[in-house]
This record gives sequence, structure tokens and C-alpha cells, in this order.
Amino acid sequence: MKIAIVSDDGETISQHFGRAQQYVVVTVEDGHIEKRETRDKFGHMHFEGEQGHEEDPQHHHGPEAEHRHGQMIEPIADCEVLLAGGMGGGAMQSLLASNIRPILTDIKSVDDAVKAYVEGRLENRESACCGSAP
Repeated sequence: MKIAIVSDDGETISQHFGRAQQYVVVTVEDGHIEKRETRDKFGHMHFEGEQGHEEDPQHHHGPEAEHRHGQMIEPIADCEVLLAGGMGGGAMQSLLASNIRPILTDIKSVDDAVKAYVEGRLENRESACCGSAP
């Protein structure tokens, strides 16, 4: 299984999916991390100034958001799970449509969150999602 985690420094979980700089991707086999890699990630900073990228405080985006979310998700298409501190409803919907399960956590450490997930004790804080969610 592959787990993606949004991060800015490779060590801590970013508090916002769209603003994160990178993904940490771990491959877990038999309950152990077998591989860890960093992958580039598109984020809000790549789309600034584009038509339809106006963002309000509630994280509602223009109609082009689905395409942008797709660009953000493409590098982790081989992952089953994404860990983040928070995200908007559009990003959550796009992840689910890509068969990636978003889990929102208040754990700060990438390693601690992965360990908690593998051990089945990572709580999904869906309240950290703004906008509509399933």
C-alpha cells in the first residue's frame, strides 16, 4: 500500500492540501515502511493569477478547480490514502473520485501519522474540511 502525505519540509504534515509544497509517499508492506520518497506537487502558488482561481475564505473555487485538483492529484495516482491537516471540499471530492481516501489529522509528524494509520488508530478529523464533503 502507498500512502501520500502533504508536507512543506518532508517531516511535518501540511495544514492545507492545496498550499502544500510536496508529497511524501511511503510504501507500507506487512505493517512496515519499505520505501519513502518525495514527489513534487502542484499547489495554489502554481495557479495564482489564473482566471477562476479566486479563493474565498470558505475555500470555494471557480469552475476550473476540478482541473487544478486533478493536476495536484496526478503525482499520487498510485496511492490509496492521502494524509493532510486540512483541505477544502472540492479537493476532498477530487481525491475520492480518484479512488484516494483523504484522512485529515492533527498529528504533525509524517512518521507518527503513518505509524498511527498502519496501526489502525489514526482518527479522521473530517471537521478540518471546509465546504461540502460526503
